[in-house]
Amino acid sequence: MIGIVGGGIAGLAAAYRLQQHGHEVRIFETSEDVGGLAATYETAGDRIEKFYHHLSKSEETIVELAEELGLGKGLEWRVGKNAYYVDGVAHAMNTPWEILAYPHLSLYDTFRLGMLTLDVDVRGGVPKFDSYEDLRNFEDVPIKQFVLEHTTRNVYENFFEPLLEAKFGSRKDDVSAAWLLGRVKFRGERDLLRGEILGYFDGGFHRLIDALVAAVGRENIETGTRVTDLETTGSEVESLTVAADSGTETHAVDGTVIAAMPNVLEDLTGYTCEVDFQGTVCSVMSLSESVMDTYWLNIADEAPFGALIEHTNFVPETHYGGEHLLYAVSYVQDSAEDIWRMSDEAVEATWLSGIEDLFSDFDRSSVNWMKTARNPRTAPVYERGYLDMVIPYDLAEDVADGVYYAGMASRAQYPERSLNGGIRAGFACADRIVEKGESEQRRAVPAVGDGGR
Repeated sequence: MIGIVGGGIAGLAAAYRLQQHGHEVRIFETSEDVGGLAATYETAGDRIEKFYHHLSKSEETIVELAEELGLGKGLEWRVGKNAYYVDGVAHAMNTPWEILAYPHLSLYDTFRLGMLTLDVDVRGGVPKFDSYEDLRNFEDVPIKQFVLEHTTRNVYENFFEPLLEAKFGSRKDDVSAAWLLGRVKFRGERDLLRGEILGYFDGGFHRLIDALVAAVGRENIETGTRVTDLETTGSEVESLTVAADSGTETHAVDGTVIAAMPNVLEDLTGYTCEVDFQGTVCSVMSLSESVMDTYWLNIADEAPFGALIEHTNFVPETHYGGEHLLYAVSYVQDSAEDIWRMSDEAVEATWLSGIEDLFSDFDRSSVNWMKTARNPRTAPVYERGYLDMVIPYDLAEDVADGVYYAGMASRAQYPERSLNGGIRAGFACADRIVEKGESEQRRAVPAVGDGGR
């Protein structure tokens, strides 16, 4: 039996793939629910994720999995409009002419920014189309230095710097140029006449989680169960000890996939990870009317949140019983930050005041309900040298034979953490277990001509 620590998307994906190859699996999840960051709230219609979700066209593995699970027709591709709020004005940034009309960049600034987003290096006046192919070449390059060299100072100060401040706060100067280039590649397809094409499951991402749970078998998943010990014999994994309300049990395992945060790996094995993580405080509010006319609003002005995301400008409010759904989100680099230490009620009051500052016609009486979620580790800080710190999928050399890692500090979650990356990590670990088993079987088969001895 393969024991899987963590019932998020990576753990479920690993279990699904292993079962396809005949392995017995059991998932152990500490919380009472599976799905990790894809957990949901109820609305008057479809459920809504506690933390915003969408897909980019570059995320192919999750699309293929959805097809396998019979959800292919339920994955809808929509235009996700975005805007940039600067000096009291929300500037649409979807079509070429909207971007050209952005008043805080000159025509030359816009040209250099456009070439960067198209992966074209125009330094020296001669376009080069392969400069940005290998992200590793930019792992140790500070993001500010890179943007100044490859675009203009105005592009950095009036476009990228406010975004970096909102995303990474006090850590923005630590972020590598490789992350920025990877993020540009990650974003995927854009309709020149309308904007970026993004994906969302009809009914919500929980449909994918529910389908995976059904495929794996609910009887193979234990929730409210914490793995407290991983035992090895010699250089091989032997067992997992788990604790639940009913007591403590030890399960013999042939291998284990740790599909959880690096601190769980360290607690169980002693393997230390140097990757730093940022947290998120994210509120969803139900409104009787829309606040803005865009899906994603980046904010350069002073505001208590890093972004506002009006989900029902992406997926119509008819899916949610007429409720307009708005996310307010802040990324947290340090648990000492004020927003992290606030109560949910104080956070929500802060958000409402911030929205009033941006939109003078906003009426608090339009708020039906508001719910707040927070997580101390929602994404890595993609600092310089990040790839040297990722945890290998196979930890045979570092921990013991049969120990694998599919959590957020894996290679699949670079350059951007995502559900697609979680699935890729789960599949990568499962494939290594399968390959190892097949290799052992081949070695055990007598060579032709040896008489079967």
